[in-house]
Amino acid sequence: MRFSIIRFLTEKTIYQGWATLKEYFIDYTSSRGETSTLKREIFDSGDGAAVLMYDNSRRKILLIRQYRIVAQLGGDGDGWLTECCAGMLDKLDPETAIIKEIEEETGYRISKVAYLFAAYASPGAHMEKIYFYTAEYNPSMKISEGGGLSDEHEDIEIIEVDYADIEDLIYSGKVIDQKTIVLLLWAIIHILNKAK
Repeated sequence: MRFSIIRFLTEKTIYQGWATLKEYFIDYTSSRGETSTLKREIFDSGDGAAVLMYDNSRRKILLIRQYRIVAQLGGDGDGWLTECCAGMLDKLDPETAIIKEIEEETGYRISKVAYLFAAYASPGAHMEKIYFYTAEYNPSMKISEGGGLSDEHEDIEIIEVDYADIEDLIYSGKVIDQKTIVLLLWAIIHILNKAK
């Protein structure tokens, strides 16, 4: 196995606001023995959690739609994306954070979620690690309209999708959010394929 050697030289905060942008210089010795000084700018907005909510008895999943400026800037329509319920950890442990987000965004009170895995969202330039979960829900768990928190300027639409339409969400391009695609692919493997 070949190894590279990395030595950190400097770290500097370029911007501090809702998120942090830092500049790093590192000495990088490649597996071929070549040494270079590399500059990397790394964005850190904190870690997050995401959940696929599903109702086996009615064969439905629950998704949300909300405005994302990045999607509009990227030329994807008006910027409204269909996504799974998700949010930043905000100093909470991932499970507590996602249970809180479920209630705020969807109006469902869930007491238990199932952990799947964790993954970096965009490790080339972003620190964010996402913790992925699933959660079963049913109409009796609905305690409010959901829609997010007004003081966080959230304006969330709640959508239920039939199991039969899950694959179309991905392959038609109706869902272009990476974390949601990951969870929908999990659903295809572990829910739809088991039902066949």
